[in-house]
Amino acid sequence: MSSNTKHDFQFTSKDGLQIACSRWESCGPARGIVQVAHGMGEHMGRYSELITVLQEASFIVYANDHRGHGRTAAKREQLGDFGAGGFDLLVQDMRELSLIARKEHPQEPLLLLGHSMGSFAAQQYILDYSYSIDGMALSGSGALDRLAAALTASADPEHFLNTRFEPARTPFDWLSRDTRVVDAFINDPLCFPTLKPASLASFLCAAPRLADPKARTGICPDLPIYLFSGSEDPVGQQLDGVRKLIERYKKAGMRNISYDFYEGGRHEMLNEVNRGEVRTNLLVSLAGVLGEQSQPREAICL
Repeated sequence: MSSNTKHDFQFTSKDGLQIACSRWESCGPARGIVQVAHGMGEHMGRYSELITVLQEASFIVYANDHRGHGRTAAKREQLGDFGAGGFDLLVQDMRELSLIARKEHPQEPLLLLGHSMGSFAAQQYILDYSYSIDGMALSGSGALDRLAAALTASADPEHFLNTRFEPARTPFDWLSRDTRVVDAFINDPLCFPTLKPASLASFLCAAPRLADPKARTGICPDLPIYLFSGSEDPVGQQLDGVRKLIERYKKAGMRNISYDFYEGGRHEMLNEVNRGEVRTNLLVSLAGVLGEQSQPREAICL
């Protein structure tokens, strides 16, 4: 694949921050756009393998490094710092990138893929903008209010996510069973363990609205949502939080929900030992959103 398929650019957020973005062209005529929202402590560069898969499946891909992350953090000491605008402005940055993608490709369906913190940002995104996208996929997600409560109640909040994997090889064993993925995260200078305290508080403050049934009444009932998680993911509370999220969406009247759960999988299913299967199932789900199969799948591998 030639290097000119990737285009780096920036836009200026509402607080003046320059948001680092990239666009990857599809291989052949485009079927649609996938906008990727990465997780906490990482950056869009960690999605290069997935992006190649999406390109080869004829998707245009857009992504940005969230505020306090990756190339958007101009200095290393800015990693983990959202700035005064906090998590709400991070979500607005995602909305701005969607508008750019729509402007550049007005005829293509737009699908939002959020992982971990990016999945919670996507949950907030659709409270306000669900009619502006054509589908959403959530990786490593759950019920943020329940996760925040468990974190608060933990006797060791600093190591909360790794607790079930002790004695652990590293503090990040919870990410994946693939030790190469874990080591690459640890050795990546743009990756870090957690947000600055004010930014973490800003993120967790999103929980009440995400849990509010009234807030979900405005979501487009026909919006396709696909969730995929590992059975051992602490962010999804070993699937309890993911099931609660699905229940909440269904109670809100949402009619197009599909999911895949993977036995033994940890937090980053896109980087797990069975990532080929996970990526294939994601592509099948995206095809369903595009109307390329008759019915959305509802599968559970437990």
